[in-house]
Amino acid sequence: MDPLRQSSPGSSRPSSPRTPPCEMFDYVGIEAVLDQLKIKAMKMGFEFNIMVVGQSGLGKSTMVNTLFKSKVWKSNIPNLGTPTPQTLKLHSVTHIIEEKGVKLKLTVTDTPGFGDQINNDKCWDPILGYINEQYERYLQEEILITRQRHIPDTRVHCCVYFVPPTGHCLRPLDIEFLQRLCRAVNVVPVIARADSLTIEERETFRQRIQHNLRSHCIEVYPQKSLDEDTNDRILNSKIRDRIPFAVVGADREHLVNGKCVLGRKTKWGIIEVENMAHCEFPLLRDLLIRSHLQDLKDITHNVHYENYRVCRLNESHLLPQGPGWVNLAPTPAGRPATPRSLKVCQQAQDDAKDEAY
Repeated sequence: MDPLRQSSPGSSRPSSPRTPPCEMFDYVGIEAVLDQLKIKAMKMGFEFNIMVVGQSGLGKSTMVNTLFKSKVWKSNIPNLGTPTPQTLKLHSVTHIIEEKGVKLKLTVTDTPGFGDQINNDKCWDPILGYINEQYERYLQEEILITRQRHIPDTRVHCCVYFVPPTGHCLRPLDIEFLQRLCRAVNVVPVIARADSLTIEERETFRQRIQHNLRSHCIEVYPQKSLDEDTNDRILNSKIRDRIPFAVVGADREHLVNGKCVLGRKTKWGIIEVENMAHCEFPLLRDLLIRSHLQDLKDITHNVHYENYRVCRLNESHLLPQGPGWVNLAPTPAGRPATPRSLKVCQQAQDDAKDEAY
């Protein structure tokens, strides 16, 4: 026996030192995963779909152009020969915007004619129908047996609702529509043409709107129930205190103190849209693009789309046996088989023959 392992009762000898813990002797490179994700994202690009809702003349098209600093939407100057639209028609425009190698596929949906009629009963139906139609398109692509590797995402990620600068409170039309809209999409309300109000009137108007939102249980973005951690709660609380943002849109540059700034020229001076002393446009831009763009997409997919998906599957009775079980209805006898279904059936038959042998 090894003498070093012998031990007699009562003998006192110093115990052997413990084996040192395993140490990292070389660089593994786990942090390179971030570089891989960045390279892949740069190749694929990003998609962002935004909808602007409000009455005519509130500067929706100009605000979109100001947000992305490009001629995303060309607004038509109304004249006496142009009749007022009798029904609400939605128009979508898609652009590819590139900045420092990052490509953004931006889709803007405008809602001309909303709230412009004498009878605005159910004027929100086309808007909600369009939002649900995009969810349905994504769902139909998602439930295919052989689906695309990258499903085109046309779902509305954010809806910017323009409140007229009346200075009083939300109109019944605004309350009725927002109650329905906030259940289907992320809603960010803004006070349009805030330069028509004084600073005091703007703050009073904001407080009245916040009171209307709370009293009618209208939960706008960012939702308090979806804050993930302490940092998000602190940041989103500051944002919720300032919502609705008082914004001014302008797509023309003016020379102010030797610098070219985006602004709108009036007889009292130039209103700088990126100056917090003039309006809160920088807060809206930071929310939609710089800090919460990905969060808007995540909430759209994980919350609003999931709610729509669950309702549709329950209505069609596709999940009677629990999660994961899909009950496929038989193909009608008179329906011709598509080339894709023929290929799948032929492959299944070949696999069955191989297993038999």
